[in-house]
This record gives sequence, structure tokens and C-alpha cells, in this order.
Amino acid sequence: MTEELDLTGQDSDAGSEEVVLTPAELIERLEQAWMNEKFAPELLESKSEIVECVMEQLDHMEENLRRAKKGDLKVSIHRMEMERIRYVLSSYLRCRLMKIEKFFPHILEKEKTTHEGELSSLSPEELVFAKQYMANTETYLRNVALKHMPPNLQTVDLLRSVPKPDLDSYVFLRVKERQENILVEPETDEQRDYVIDLEEGSQHLIRYKTIAPLVASGAVQLI
Repeated sequence: MTEELDLTGQDSDAGSEEVVLTPAELIERLEQAWMNEKFAPELLESKSEIVECVMEQLDHMEENLRRAKKGDLKVSIHRMEMERIRYVLSSYLRCRLMKIEKFFPHILEKEKTTHEGELSSLSPEELVFAKQYMANTETYLRNVALKHMPPNLQTVDLLRSVPKPDLDSYVFLRVKERQENILVEPETDEQRDYVIDLEEGSQHLIRYKTIAPLVASGAVQLI
């Protein structure tokens, strides 16, 4: 299957742009998004366009297999590949849902400050899920605990109660595009800021918040 697929993406400077990808390139984009989401401590930008295109491609592959001859070895190989893609896709979506459940107050608060045209961390479906999850959590706390407490203690600030993503945690990464003069903040007050260059193909262990913009731009890949 060598047909090309249209993927509409968002560019922070130029607005919407159309990217033409082969099925192999589309799956590579999905795998990159999956690895980044798996190892990043925060919820990353939604890749809903990639998810939709991959689901369409899986449907197309399924149709082709139904027309193939029974007993053909290629059918078994393609089905194995489809199962692998489904695993990556479901793992990616499951990872995002787990982060939403873990950090939902902070994610929704960040969403409030996202202006029209800016990249969102949540797809429309994830936004609905996050709001429902928050509403259900508040209802549960109110019915199970808060209503039994003194009136001055019957409210809870979820932003303060739920931990934020730990952006100071360290991550492994592989550099895809050479980067110069990356500012590294000191770990202690006795140290000074310093800059480093990241060579293409090199691998590093570094604090996430230092390279978070590079993960978003695709200049580095978390591993």
C-alpha cells in the first residue's frame, strides 16, 4: 500500500497546513507521538489528526485483506502488522487518558488560557472526558466526605490538592535536529546557568523542562 494520505496540521506561525504522508510515514508519526507521550511527564499536544488518519488506514487495510486470497502468507503478515499498529494506537490513547485522570485540574486550567488558533493539549473528545471526570470527582468527594465535614471545610481546591506534572524530572532523548545554545538551569543555588549544543543523532539524559519546547517542535525524540 503506497498511496499517500492528506494530514492537516497546525503551524504556530503559518496557521493550518496540509502535509502529504505515505502510510509508512504516518505510522512513524504515530510511533513518535506514542514514545514522546509515554516518557513525557506532562500531557503533550493532541495528535488527533494522526489518530484519525491511522484509524482510516486500518479500515482500508482491513478491506484489502478481505479481498485477498485465503491462505496467502501476505495476509498473515499484514494482520500481524495491523495488530502492532492497533497496540501502539491504543497504548498512546490510554497513556493520554491516564495523564488526564492524574492531572485533570491543571490540564483544564491550562486549557482555559489557550487562545483560539493555539495548539491544544486536548482533543475535543478528551476535553469532554476531562470535564466529566472533574465533575464526577467533585460529586464523589462532596457525597462521600465533604458533606459530613464542618461547613467551613466543605470545599476543596483541586488545583492545590492534585499534584502538578513534575517538569523537573529527567528524560532520555535522541536528537533529530542539531540544536545550539540550549540553556540548562542549575540544580543547586551554588551552580550557574550554562549552555550546551545537542548534536544530531546524540543521546542525552536531561531535565524535561529544559527540552520541552524541542519535544513539541519535533527536534528531539524521547526514548
